Parts: sequence; C-alpha cells; structure tokens
Amino acid sequence: MAIGQFGLALEQALKRSGDTREKAGLIVHADASLVGKIAKGTRKPSHPVMKAAAEHYDDGQLFLAAAAEVTGGAFAPWLDNVDLHRASVLLKSLEEIQEVRDASGIAPISKTNEQINETERQQIKLLLMETVEAITALTHLAAAICKEYSFSWLSTWKEHRAELKLKNYMK
Repeated sequence: MAIGQFGLALEQALKRSGDTREKAGLIVHADASLVGKIAKGTRKPSHPVMKAAAEHYDDGQLFLAAAAEVTGGAFAPWLDNVDLHRASVLLKSLEEIQEVRDASGIAPISKTNEQINETERQQIKLLLMETVEAITALTHLAAAICKEYSFSWLSTWKEHRAELKLKNYMK
C-alpha cells in the first residue's frame, strides 16, 4: 500500500467536516505538522492516529483507508474515480451481485482443489474475482447510505458484529 491513501482520506474528511489540521491534531493526539505530513503522504500514520481519526470522523472512506493501510491493501479499496451517488452505487452493486450469481453457476466449487482441472480453476478464479468486486461495490453502498442518511459507519459495524455473535456465527 502506498503511503498516502489514509492521508488523502483524512484530508478529505477534514474538508467535509471543516476541521483544520490543528483540530485534527488534537483529535489524534499529534501536532498539526504530523497531520500535514500524513495528509501529504510523506509520513505513514500510526495505528493509534488512524484509529482516533477514523472513530472521530466516523467516515467510511477513512475506515477503508485505515483497513487498507493496516492490511497492506488486502481490503476493499476506496474508489475515487467513480460516481459515488447512492443510486449509482446501488445499481453497480446489483450488477456485481448478478455477476457473482452468473459465475457461481459455472464454477465447480463442489470439487476439491485436487479434483479440478485448469479450466475449472479459472472458473473458480472468476467467481472469486466477481465476489471481491461485489464486496467492493457493497462496501461503497454501505458508505454512501451512511453518509447520505447520517448513519454511523462504526455503529453499523458494531451492530452487525453483535448480531453475528447472537447468532453464534462468531465468539
């Protein structure tokens, strides 16, 4: 993950909120100079800085940037060159879900890795890639809904985790 994605997301969160780098520094317990370096991409943010900023601004883009930073990019990326209007994102999500459904109809996932040939492996890879694309689209849909209707990104995920625990899907 290139240094700067979190910084860009932080800078955009500051613009949306009207906060200065000085105020952000107070929020993340750092000075404005460090916030500026993170925003410019010349300094990698620490985990405490990312956590404090993401929780304070409660912004989907910021949470995704923090997750991408921590995982080295193994997370849904923030799409910054697409129409992120909630209706557009919904339509794209439905399209991506349909592509997962189509790919699942041909992928032989009932077979083990040892039982598949190269063609079947490529069909399974297509299903995997369509699934990741759908996850990205749906993640952006959740962010668009949270932003438009003033739902908390963090509270939404906490509520979801609580429901999963109630259903014994996780401990």
